[in-house]
Amino acid sequence: MLIQLFVIGLVVTLEPIPLTAMILLLAAEGGLLKGLGYVLGWMVTLVGIVAATVALTGGKPLIPHSNPSTAALSVKLAAGAILVFIGYRRRGRGRPSSSTATPKKEPRWMSGINRINPLAAAGLAFLLQPWVMVAAGVSTITEAKLSSPLEYFAVFAFCLLCSASYLVMETYAALRPAEVQTSLQALLGWITRHRDEAIVFLSVALGLYLMAVSIYGLVSGT
Repeated sequence: MLIQLFVIGLVVTLEPIPLTAMILLLAAEGGLLKGLGYVLGWMVTLVGIVAATVALTGGKPLIPHSNPSTAALSVKLAAGAILVFIGYRRRGRGRPSSSTATPKKEPRWMSGINRINPLAAAGLAFLLQPWVMVAAGVSTITEAKLSSPLEYFAVFAFCLLCSASYLVMETYAALRPAEVQTSLQALLGWITRHRDEAIVFLSVALGLYLMAVSIYGLVSGT
């Protein structure tokens, strides 16, 4: 269970589109406060979902072969299939094959992101959550047997891992304000050039992994 949460959390924190939003917010006027709003909105959403899941299960794993257990594994399987489909669809949206191809338009929300306030940034973090991956994480948490404070901390550390990239960027912007613009522009340029490839790789790799562990769970009843 912990390995699955680690893999899901690692992919979540590396997702290019939410990362792009964070970079654009930090690069805008008053970026530190906007970035803080984004980080808080991101973490509050994740912590709230994880806390609600743990409260519903009471820290006890779902009974194998029961309807709830089968449903949870089916959700994880569906999440994996959706991620593979996303990667397949995105595969055809990579770099233009011709030098005369028209550059891709950026999503509309990116063009107006520098005008939003910290509260709106928190709402944007909620909207940009990779909900398919979050659903896979919630499904995994329902399998957890939590009998000690350390095990509870391990589950909520999933939220920290999902937020690690944003916490690092916000901290760096606060400690190195004179250097942050140059660094962020370089990072943004790299993400823009490799965004589609990253989405394809992360989505397909995680999707296949989730499908494999779900099918094994459904077949073995564990």
